[in-house]
Amino acid sequence: MNTQWMRRTLQLAAVYNLLWGSWVVLRPEDLFRLTDIPLPRYPGIWQCVGMIVGVYGIGYAIAARDPLRHWPITLVGFLGKIFGPIGFLYGLWSLAPDDPGYLPPAWGLTIVTNDLIWWIPFAMILYAAVKSGCQPSVRGAAAPEVALRETCDQHGVPLMAHAERRPLLLLFLRHGGCTFCREALADIQKGRSELEREVTIAIVHLDVNDAEVAAQFSAYGLDDLPRVSDPDCKLYRSFGLARGSFSQLFGLSVWSRGAKACLVDGHGVGKLAGDGFQMPGLFLIKGSTIVRSYRHRTAADRPDYRDFVRGGLAQAAV
Repeated sequence: MNTQWMRRTLQLAAVYNLLWGSWVVLRPEDLFRLTDIPLPRYPGIWQCVGMIVGVYGIGYAIAARDPLRHWPITLVGFLGKIFGPIGFLYGLWSLAPDDPGYLPPAWGLTIVTNDLIWWIPFAMILYAAVKSGCQPSVRGAAAPEVALRETCDQHGVPLMAHAERRPLLLLFLRHGGCTFCREALADIQKGRSELEREVTIAIVHLDVNDAEVAAQFSAYGLDDLPRVSDPDCKLYRSFGLARGSFSQLFGLSVWSRGAKACLVDGHGVGKLAGDGFQMPGLFLIKGSTIVRSYRHRTAADRPDYRDFVRGGLAQAAV
């Protein structure tokens, strides 16, 4: 995919934000004088806005190095460019010209250059990010049996060797900072002793930094489990695991469950490590046969691992 235009767009956005932010920090009264409105009582607050805009410029410069990989930076900027004009229009609609806080229509010129002109290119970058990377099709990917034989854990043991010794519970996570993945690790930790009476547990993740993964898994007492790094999503494709749609990743139910898992249950969030659009999955494998599978309908789905194993083993025994 040609990303040259994306890099140029983000580079221009970086330059614009750095210049605009510097202008507001160094000369905070200029824009108020140009639009003929009273000067701010506390110019330091407006200078903070300039600082934030300038910091976005640094973010865009980083994203320009690899627009598809660093799509979250573009997404955050895009959301700001959506909500900013909405807030400005709401102020025009709800406040009278003599009300405190009223911004005249002339102030909207900044909306054009700060926000509106970036809508289409930023949306195109995000759309390209959704379409890139791991694809749901298994075309060109190894069949699960071949992939199991060719994929080794951190100790060099093929996953097929684990599955041939005893049933293998293979858990595919999303990116390393996902609150639902942290919740899944906590669930595995809680039910581990019971699960391991019946199966071997192995985990597939997207991070390339094994030291960071080991540290994260160690926090849940799972660092000794077989694990596989699959940043190119080859194993995900082999098992038919797709990238999620907008509703699967950002729907209302996902946000609601995410808030509970993150804030109430204390799982928190971390840095993005891997494809943020990749969906998770769960498979019970006996030898070369997948006896049961669970493909998440949304990123917020929370399977019962013990019921999943019991049901799968019961099916395999029939």
